[in-house]
Amino acid sequence: MSVIYVLLAISILVAILFFIAFIVSVRSGQYDDSYTPSVRMLFEDELVLPKKTVTKKVEKEKIQLNKQV
Repeated sequence: MSVIYVLLAISILVAILFFIAFIVSVRSGQYDDSYTPSVRMLFEDELVLPKKTVTKKVEKEKIQLNKQV
């Protein structure tokens, strides 16, 4: 019967330690930004275009601007 009391005391001590660790992590800002990590994978990374493609794209934009003027 005394083993149950020892196990109960140890489990309560472990629970208190986990609770203290949780409180310390919340106060240090561990859980401040919970939205960004969940949607970060949905944003596409910026594509790196080859130099020729970039210059062609810029030339097309210049032509379009000249037509508008």
